Amino acid sequence: MISIDDFKKVDIAVGQILSAEKIPDTDKLLKLSVDLGPSVAKAMEGEGSRDIRQIVSGISLYFPDHSVLVGKKCMFVANLEPRMIRGIESNGMILAVSTDPRSAEGSGEASDGKFSLLEPKSEIPSGTRAR
Repeated sequence: MISIDDFKKVDIAVGQILSAEKIPDTDKLLKLSVDLGPSVAKAMEGEGSRDIRQIVSGISLYFPDHSVLVGKKCMFVANLEPRMIRGIESNGMILAVSTDPRSAEGSGEASDGKFSLLEPKSEIPSGTRAR
């Protein structure tokens, strides 16, 4: 259990995927370029720059044609510490849900390995924060 104050520390934002590339020599990893909206730091300096992030995600198996991700708006955790994954820096996390067939074993429930990215309505602009 976490407190509401701990939960409020998580910055969940709408981001638009600008590009998606398979990371060579991996089965699951994609390198995403994501627009998380207007850059807060740059806006304070008077510049109209965007917060473009590189995010590594293990979703390649769900998107054999990863080009279908380009243009999608999804929800991202925007304030994770940067992490090196296979030598590539990742600056966030895409949010998704799945029904892992293995997780249903012994539960008496059927599961077929479904997967879905968390996608807001298209009219919600990049950079909008969940609350």
